[in-house]
This record gives sequence, C-alpha cells and structure tokens, in this order.
Amino acid sequence: MTGMYQHRFGEMFESAISGKTHYDQGLPLEAVTVAEVLKDQGYTTGMYGKWHLGYKPPFLPANQGFDEFIGLAAGDGDHHSHIDRWGREDWWHNNTLAMEEGYSTDLITKHSIDFISRNQGKPFFLFISHLSIHFPWQGPDDPAHRIAGIVYTDDKWGIIPNRNNVSPHVKAMLESIDAGVGRIIDTLNKLNLTENTLVIFTSDNGGYIHYADSHFNISSNGPLRGQKTEIYEGGHRVPFIAYWPGRIQAGSRSDALAMTMDLFPTFLELANAGTPVGLQLDGISLLPHLLYSSALPERTVFWKIDREHAVRKGIWKLCVIGDNEPELFDLSKDIGETTNVAAENPVVVKQLTAEYQDWLQDVMPQNSEVLIRNEFRIANIER
Repeated sequence: MTGMYQHRFGEMFESAISGKTHYDQGLPLEAVTVAEVLKDQGYTTGMYGKWHLGYKPPFLPANQGFDEFIGLAAGDGDHHSHIDRWGREDWWHNNTLAMEEGYSTDLITKHSIDFISRNQGKPFFLFISHLSIHFPWQGPDDPAHRIAGIVYTDDKWGIIPNRNNVSPHVKAMLESIDAGVGRIIDTLNKLNLTENTLVIFTSDNGGYIHYADSHFNISSNGPLRGQKTEIYEGGHRVPFIAYWPGRIQAGSRSDALAMTMDLFPTFLELANAGTPVGLQLDGISLLPHLLYSSALPERTVFWKIDREHAVRKGIWKLCVIGDNEPELFDLSKDIGETTNVAAENPVVVKQLTAEYQDWLQDVMPQNSEVLIRNEFRIANIER
C-alpha cells in the first residue's frame, strides 16, 4: 500500500495486527497509499477482499484512497458466514457493515467484475485481495464454522475432519481463486480492455506446511525451506505473474529480486505520476524490467519479525534467529537453504550484518535493544 517497509509505521506492523490488542488502531491516516496517488492522477480506485490494516473506521480503505471497498477488515473471517476470529460481523461496504451471503472468493470476484464493467471507459486501479487460502480452511462446499458472539481464537481453523490432511480444503480454495481469476480475465477480454490493462498476480507470503502440532499437509512450498511466518524462502518467496498482452513478452521469465513494495513505484511510473514531495519510498519501479527486460539495480533487501531477520543481496541470504549463530546461504546453488556457509564467508556475514544494522537504524531507530545485540554480533565476527 505504501511502497515502504512496514516497520516504518511501528513495531505493531512487523506481524499481523491483532483484532484484540490493535482493534482501535490501523495504518496511520497520514500514510500515503498507492490508491491516493493514483486517484489524484484521475484513476477510479476500488478494493475488494481482505484489508487487515485496521479493523473499523476510520482505518478502512475508503479513508485511504479507495473510492469503493467491499470485503473484510480482519485478517481472517469465516469464508461463508463472514464472522471474524473474535465473533464479530466483518463484511463492509466502505465504512458501513453490510453483511452479504456467499462464499468470500465468489463475492470478491463478483464485485471486482462489476467494478471493471462500471469503469471500463476510464482509467481504473483495482486491488483484489482474496482471503483464500487463509484459514478457516473452507472450500466452497465446506460448511460455515463461525457464528456471531463466539470467540474463535482457540478454534480458528474451520471444520477439518482430518487434521492430518488439510490439503483437500486448500485445494478447493485454490481452484476457486483460479476460476475467479479466469472470470476477471474473461471480463477484460470481453470489454476489449486486455491490451490496455496490466494485471499482476502475487501473494503476501508462502504457505503453511503444518500449523503448530495440530494441522498437517496444508500446502506446499516446493523445494523451499520453511513456511509462512518464517524468514526462510518458504516463508516469503511468492509467485509473481505480470500479464499485459502486447507489452510484456508472453512466456518470459525472470529471476530478478523484487518485493511487493516495488509495486507502488511501478504503478506510479506507469501512470506518469511523480513521487509525492517528501515521500520516501523503499521500493523501486519494476516497469523497465517488465517491459524491456532492463536489469534492476543491485540492492540489499531485508525482512524482520520479532527476533528473527533476513538479509538478501545478490546470491547471498543471511538468516538470524534470536541469539543463534548467523546462517548464510548461496541461493544460486542452494535454493533450499540446506547448507550454512557462514564459516567459509565471514566477510560476507560481516557486511550483511552491518547493512542490517544500518537499515534497522533507519526504519526503526527506537529499537536500540536489537541494535546493541547486532553491534555485539559484529564485534564477535571481527574477533
């Protein structure tokens, strides 16, 4: 939404904001979103689906640049009954609760198609944020689970007859998304908008393989190590598909290093919009790379959640978990992060650790405890 590392907005955004402890908070209203900038450029803006940057007004999309928002504010909600984890009704139209019958993926798809149809004659920016495949793990034919007034923090996963095999429910959710994407592309084709519309398909994190010791065989991250919430590649390497017939070469592939914060400056460049004065973006525009295969500039990127962090630069990936010794991986040879080569490359470890320290000082200057810990680690490396 902002083209920035989420850490710039406070420690509460390092992980999912809670409907219990952060219910009265959200993305600061003074934050500049991509929707606000594009709206100023004459785009009609719509968002359908999961927000999870605030649980109630004023911290909802209608106050962050979106002309229309239909969907859920929470991070998870029953896909059928639209009740959140804390037993609250959670299906909104702009700033008003507007409960609606139907499966979440189908509703999000329906409203997205309606938005495209209503705005086919003018520039539009559409953000489709599916709740699937997030728990409760419910396919279209699975039963509803939640009812209003009951707290589900200890029973948030849905009705899973076999907790050792969640994948059939996830598979049904994925197929529902796939069908919805197909309907949206068909709509663009039917309205002759395909050659004038850039479509991006991506995700916010890798899949769960298991959830604690209670649910298993949920999804797959292929050869990647780790899963959602973890700093290994299985936790944050995600699919990314860019589709624009006539502009992006069909079938082309890229292994360039990009992050979702790059979408903000990409869309700004596409709309011929300059970066608002005083706004510091952490992302870079991907447009020259997407259209002309121009190389992206080399840079170092970072992930941090609680006492875990990762640093990526070129082929190198540094992972640090708590007070454990740093792990270093050469992703060009070891995409599964199986072999720690930190001992053989102390200079690289020292460099990436120092860059992480500088980054943390920049985005979270108040986090002195972590800085002190990293200074100690660098001193040890130097010895």
